[in-house]
Amino acid sequence: MCDYSLAGVPNRLAMEGEELVVHRFPTGAQGLTSPHTSPARSWFSKVCLGRVTPAVCVPPGTRLLLRDISADLQDALGVGAAEEVTFVQQSAEAYRYRDAVRFQNGREILLQQLRCSQRVDVLSLSSTEFEGEAHQRLEEEYRRVFIG
Repeated sequence: MCDYSLAGVPNRLAMEGEELVVHRFPTGAQGLTSPHTSPARSWFSKVCLGRVTPAVCVPPGTRLLLRDISADLQDALGVGAAEEVTFVQQSAEAYRYRDAVRFQNGREILLQQLRCSQRVDVLSLSSTEFEGEAHQRLEEEYRRVFIG
């Protein structure tokens, strides 16, 4: 839902129909956030006022529309400028980036490989791919790791 590297960043769950953007957080990791959240730009805002751009977490199986795909990624992955993708987690291993998207052609890339400010639309928070036990297991792992 949100990589381990975003555990210390304020976060919330995504909503269907929401527009998000790829953002580099103070931890150095990339994740999703709302384009309507004004990022904290100065050291004073971040440290003294505690203003940090919140991460928006999406559960595995969420269907997304990935927009503004760079020409390099289009060529490398055999995709177009905008593609419907499924949000996946590639690993449950600790201290590794795992948040990724799977294209309809089966190719997967980590969110870390996307371009900052790339637009992402949340189409659906559920998918038949991730129903039942698998989804429940991932939710429990997320709660254990990030909530305690």
